Amino acid sequence: MDATERVSPTGSGPVAAGPAGSVPVAAGPAGAGPVAAGPVAAGPAGSVPVAAGPAGAGRRGGWVLGLALACHPGPALAVTALACALALGSGLGGARSVLVTAAVLTGQLSVGWCNDAYDARRDARAGRRGKPASDGTVGAGAVWAAATVALAVCVPLSLACGALAGTVHLAAVAAAWLYNLRLKATALSWLPYVAGFGALPAAVALSLPGGPGPRWWTVAAGALLGFAAHLADTLPDITVDRAAGIRGLPHRLGDTGTRLLLPLPLLGATAVLAVGPPGPVDAWGVAALVLAGAAALMGPALGRRWRKAALVGAVAVAAADLALLLVRGVAAA
Repeated sequence: MDATERVSPTGSGPVAAGPAGSVPVAAGPAGAGPVAAGPVAAGPAGSVPVAAGPAGAGRRGGWVLGLALACHPGPALAVTALACALALGSGLGGARSVLVTAAVLTGQLSVGWCNDAYDARRDARAGRRGKPASDGTVGAGAVWAAATVALAVCVPLSLACGALAGTVHLAAVAAAWLYNLRLKATALSWLPYVAGFGALPAAVALSLPGGPGPRWWTVAAGALLGFAAHLADTLPDITVDRAAGIRGLPHRLGDTGTRLLLPLPLLGATAVLAVGPPGPVDAWGVAALVLAGAAALMGPALGRRWRKAALVGAVAVAAADLALLLVRGVAAA
């Protein structure tokens, strides 16, 4: 989950989304300047070792802020807020909505920390800013530990929402981890975003008393938003990612191809929500289609002047879709 992403995926994943800082290393690319060497932090099997950062960095008080920034707070909070809005709008009630929100938040935290820790060495070599696990603000080992703890807390919280709802949510979190550890650099990079964002309304619906199934159009719209989130989230960094050896779907399409493709899943998600329910399209559906069309087209068009324009456009469409989804409801009657 994650959307996309973003409502946003790419990527939160679904973070859905995926959908969807760094530690100094002993050597970097030519011309990058000297970088500090330090003890190596251990990660999961198959991950790349990363320097743990300057001695005493944590004692200087930066590690708390580093952990907060390493979790990818923007996407994590966006997906969590989406889950909370869906839960409250579905009539789950205060206590149950808090439980769903907590489950999604811990899942998103685990995904964000996993992403930053696993990419730390690559981010350090690329000189990417704002990556605490590779710039020495916090050690990669500490970020891995935080990701593990968040995942461990996510499991019982998710299952407390109901066995089926919890299983659906945990499958989305697993897909997001798979994105971080393997699929990010493949042509299937979009899949965890689609799974994560599609699973979010399903998990909320299954958390309702009696566990009613989700409406098909809510899952389809979530999946399309996850795909769009992945494209929008990746678009500003395609050149840098390619230089680092990442070859996900947007990187294979290139900047122009991704920019041209992005409006299609955004408009598709809104269209599914507008025409999916039985009966004619009402005023809510027409308004959402108009707003989504404008935002979906303007975002990519302004992307060359403002690198985050496509992502902002995707978020605007997701907001319109959320309003429409709350009007329609997520659970089958």
